[in-house]
Amino acid sequence: MTTAVRPPAPAPHRIPRRSGRPRRRGPASQRRLMGMLFVAPAAGYIGIFHLFPVLYGLYLSLTTYSPLDRGGPELVGFDNYAGLLNDADFHASVRVTVQFVAEVLPFAVAFALGLALLANRSTRGIGLFRAGLFLPRIVPLAAVSLVWLWLYSPDGWFNHVLGQVGLEPRTWLLDEGSALHAVAGMRIWKALGGNMVLFLAGLQAIPRALYEAATMDGANAWQRFRYVTLPGLRPVTTYVVILNIVYLAQSFAEIFILTGGGPLRSTTTTNFLIYEEAFQNNRFGTASAMAFVLFALIFVFSFMVLRRMGRNP
Repeated sequence: MTTAVRPPAPAPHRIPRRSGRPRRRGPASQRRLMGMLFVAPAAGYIGIFHLFPVLYGLYLSLTTYSPLDRGGPELVGFDNYAGLLNDADFHASVRVTVQFVAEVLPFAVAFALGLALLANRSTRGIGLFRAGLFLPRIVPLAAVSLVWLWLYSPDGWFNHVLGQVGLEPRTWLLDEGSALHAVAGMRIWKALGGNMVLFLAGLQAIPRALYEAATMDGANAWQRFRYVTLPGLRPVTTYVVILNIVYLAQSFAEIFILTGGGPLRSTTTTNFLIYEEAFQNNRFGTASAMAFVLFALIFVFSFMVLRRMGRNP
């Protein structure tokens, strides 16, 4: 008679004790931690000096804050924004801003493209030529405005040229009909250098094989420009147009130095009106509301340009 042998019972599962020492971080965790440490200074700077002022400005736009009021900001909701609907000075400043952008933008883009085409040639001394064209970009706008203030003065160079050809001198910055055009002329000259460099980079990024293929197909210079250069520059052109809209719509320094918003408020842009409302009239709530409306207008126009020019032809 045989006896059945029972298999041994499985040993009870024991939960391993956790060591009192903390677990080491893996390589991925260490990389994330190091990345956060490197990003922290820049993130702190952006949060403190960029994001917080924007949020605080949004809060002020909903108040009647004035530094002369000892009671502090008082919430009024959207009353400041509603008041702008009937503010004739604000409407006039928006029209002046739109006119200023419309006068400067086409010439600043077209002339810069023409200069970039000239600067893209491989000739002797081209580096010095490019540096000379870029020089207006690195000169501060305030310094440029002071130089042009002298050029537009009654004894300035422009009136001297008019006298040489037998014409009467003009009060460029004191005439309501010419003041904004004079400021626009200065702003076109100031914008050429930066726009030219961007277009030059775009031209040098277009493959030379496309021009060679177009030449072999019998395309002339205009056809190569129309069907090779312009399509190749579409992304750069979109960027240049949007960048100039953003900068021109916020024009202040040239207006402040050259005309002070005059004569008869013919050069009072929205950004200059914001300055007057905040630092002369001490109405920071209304000024903040104007600033956010200006931001909305810039965003809308930039978005329209991006949708229109960003499409494939």
